[in-house]
Amino acid sequence: MSGLDPERIAGVDEAGRGPLAGAVFAAAVILDPAKPIAGLADSKVLSEARRDELALLIKRDALAWCIASASVEEIDKLNILHATMLAMTRAVQGLQPQATRALIDGNRVPKGLPVPGEAIVKGDAKVAAISAASILAKTARDAELVALDALHPQYGFARHKGYPTAEHLAALEQHGALPAHRKSFGPVKAWLARQQGQLF
Repeated sequence: MSGLDPERIAGVDEAGRGPLAGAVFAAAVILDPAKPIAGLADSKVLSEARRDELALLIKRDALAWCIASASVEEIDKLNILHATMLAMTRAVQGLQPQATRALIDGNRVPKGLPVPGEAIVKGDAKVAAISAASILAKTARDAELVALDALHPQYGFARHKGYPTAEHLAALEQHGALPAHRKSFGPVKAWLARQQGQLF
């Protein structure tokens, strides 16, 4: 890259591969070297309040950012790995200005990226731009689950964020699967199979 066209490196991460409900989210962030953001870290080690604070700073000060997702329907159709890769690709594609390179948290580079990509294991703890992406993906997904909780308070989504906790599994057993549940995931699949069996 020449001095006139500096390299724009995007960090990319996802949130929500393990839960039984809701979309899987991904974010891509190009940080501005002139506006460093203090305190960036893997979203999992930050408190919810700190993540929310940092998300606002990232959106304000980053050179570019984009949050994308893959729906429950896409997760069930493609499987969670491929849906996650799709969400990551969408996040990178949505950057404006576009990145020149993407650093992906994990051990796989999504197919279809518009720029060269490199996978970095535990990148969310090593690369500031990936940390920033992990924070945006996590806060966006949490917000979706809080909204889902307002529609279906009996499931406790605001507390467990869709993960297969004892509370969530008990609610699934008592109230059944919602359209927001991932039908291809074990506990939901098992509940649906039991319901099907009771119909015959």
